[in-house]
Amino acid sequence: MRDDMVDVAIIGAGPAGLTAGYLLTKAGLSVAIIERDTRYVGGISRTVEHEGYRFDIGGHRFFSKSQAVVDLWNEILPDDFIQRPRMSRIYYEGKFYSYPLRAFEALRNLGIWRSTTCMASFAKAKLFPRAIVKSFEDWTINQFGQKLYSIFFKTYTEKVWGMPCDEMSADWAAQRIKGLSLWGAVVDGLKRSLGLNKRPNDGMATKTLLESFRYPRQGPGMMWEAARDKIIATGKGDVLMGHALKQLAQDGAGNWRMTASHAAGDTVITARHVVSSAPMRDLAGRIHPLPATLGEAMELRYRDFLTVALKIQSEDLFPDNWIYIHDSKVQVGRIQNFRSWSPEMVPDASVACVGLEYFCFEGDGLWSMADNDLVALATREMAILGLVRPEQVIGGAVVRQEKAYPVYDETYAANVAAMRGELEAAYPTLHMVGRNGMHRYNNQDHAMMTAMLSVENIIAGARVYDIWCVNEDAEYHEAGDEGAQTAPCVRPTDDQAAALASVRAVPARVSPSDRRAA
Repeated sequence: MRDDMVDVAIIGAGPAGLTAGYLLTKAGLSVAIIERDTRYVGGISRTVEHEGYRFDIGGHRFFSKSQAVVDLWNEILPDDFIQRPRMSRIYYEGKFYSYPLRAFEALRNLGIWRSTTCMASFAKAKLFPRAIVKSFEDWTINQFGQKLYSIFFKTYTEKVWGMPCDEMSADWAAQRIKGLSLWGAVVDGLKRSLGLNKRPNDGMATKTLLESFRYPRQGPGMMWEAARDKIIATGKGDVLMGHALKQLAQDGAGNWRMTASHAAGDTVITARHVVSSAPMRDLAGRIHPLPATLGEAMELRYRDFLTVALKIQSEDLFPDNWIYIHDSKVQVGRIQNFRSWSPEMVPDASVACVGLEYFCFEGDGLWSMADNDLVALATREMAILGLVRPEQVIGGAVVRQEKAYPVYDETYAANVAAMRGELEAAYPTLHMVGRNGMHRYNNQDHAMMTAMLSVENIIAGARVYDIWCVNEDAEYHEAGDEGAQTAPCVRPTDDQAAALASVRAVPARVSPSDRRAA
């Protein structure tokens, strides 16, 4: 058994954990990062390689309104970004619809009768909205009407989450599709038809979406591999692969003892602070003594995810980064085109490579299928959709990702609040960050920001910033200007800011205890 002492122990080498590790070692603190995966860093933002083909797990556009996040991306990976065109569409009943929806295009594709019923349904929802809005279904019907909800939201959403829309919290809809207005899109389309609006985007979004985005030329894993290498190069950090959290406990002096299991035994890491991006449910079950809110934590649910990558003897099948599949005849939820993310993801110009994304629960029928059977299923479904002939498929690979999405059911908010309240009160040196660490459907840049603010709190020796406000009022769609936000969502008081500046001014070679004294 190995026993190490560091300033900060970090659970998970995803975007949040590696951001924390990078900034802490840059500030002169020592860190040890444990990662359960034996090969890849980056978590859900990793890039998997198979026979020279690279697969992005879920698709990650590098766009952020936070200038601090943009600057950090440029600092970690200064020379490997490329600019890529943005295109996503919805596939429904053999037709493609722009995403976000363009009102006139959608109504034209649906036909006169169905379009009329959609608009009548929308008008009814505006005149007689549901008074009590608790579920995703309530929120979306009030926003778009019953008919458009059933066509463009219900089927896909239930594929993703594996639960009825009337059992999902309205919080998810408010966070992920906030800012979309059907009426605004109709008015915008009328103005355009009269020559009164020349803007290039007539989507349902109230703000113009980015037309392109930056992307690492060999996938998002490049970013996190570079961050890992920079952490190790400082001599202040270690990244322990194949190490899973076993137990977390404080000693009499208030230091943490983190036990991680791996193939050769256990590693014990002693640290002043712990930064955890582990799922809240897993963390609660490994803290000693067990928290009183363990029951609430155990009720938190997750949706798992797998990608079936197909190599297809063909030129690119479609120009989209991905296509959302709103079709009940197939189980696939979304299809990525890896070359549209970056040409370097696909090494053979004569081969198209696409990733079919299936949403499932760990241990269910899809998750447990053999890889060959999943490749066969994906091939059949591509044929059903009319996107490829089976004989064109020349190979495939499967990537599984557990706990990809924290589930927003009716009780999740109360359960998260209960656990957060107990752990923050009992353990001020334990910092929960990232998507699963906070049980919040954060994007990559939001996960990074929670880590960045937690690092500031660790350096200051106090909770100067409330990381739980990150993405609290953010719009899902990439609207507005990159780097438009220059400050965290919660600013410290004048006294806190002065104290933080004083602490940060202490030279990096000074020990953490001397930093606190300073």
